[in-house]
Amino acid sequence: MRFHPDIRGVLFDFDGTLTLPGALDFPGIKKALGCPLDEPILEFIQQQPPHKQDPLWQVLIRHELKAAAKSRPNTGAEPCLRALKEGGIALGIFTRNSLQSVQKALLTFEHIDLNDFAAVITREDSPPKPHPGGVLAAAQAMGILPALLVVVGDFHFDIIAGNRASARTILLTNGKLPQIDEDHSCPDYVCTCFEEILQVLCRPPVFSRRLPA
Repeated sequence: MRFHPDIRGVLFDFDGTLTLPGALDFPGIKKALGCPLDEPILEFIQQQPPHKQDPLWQVLIRHELKAAAKSRPNTGAEPCLRALKEGGIALGIFTRNSLQSVQKALLTFEHIDLNDFAAVITREDSPPKPHPGGVLAAAQAMGILPALLVVVGDFHFDIIAGNRASARTILLTNGKLPQIDEDHSCPDYVCTCFEEILQVLCRPPVFSRRLPA
């Protein structure tokens, strides 16, 4: 499979993108933390007094590891990753999750492990999405410019982070109706599955407006 020469790397969100959606019970986690349903978990914890933060992080980590143990690769994720790697495309992960939970979830993959990724950016490494710092850090680790990177994720935070870093973006809907904010999280392309992602990456006109000169 041949990809456009100006696509040098693909940076994937992890939970709900590389893994099947649903392993993380966000309402249950927020209830355990005392976090409002309409507030992001990481930002909620970071806003708490310092003496309260560590117990909250421990609660979150327990839930993440429990979810990681029962997570499974998303449909088509492993063949897509292998095709990209065989085509000379650098692979990366950018997640709001912890490295420990990513490592545990990857044990459920049959043909892909942590060594297949040129960059693994977790919340321990950079400000969480939608901050673009993790995208920029991943591009640096891959040795490529952000404009040569495609960010793939199932949530608007992924798209916002990619857009802010001047990377190209793909929203993975997993067959659901996409929720797109035209002002802040409009992706370059919307895909329902990994097979469509590969098709898009092999059709350079889709990204023509943002390809470097």
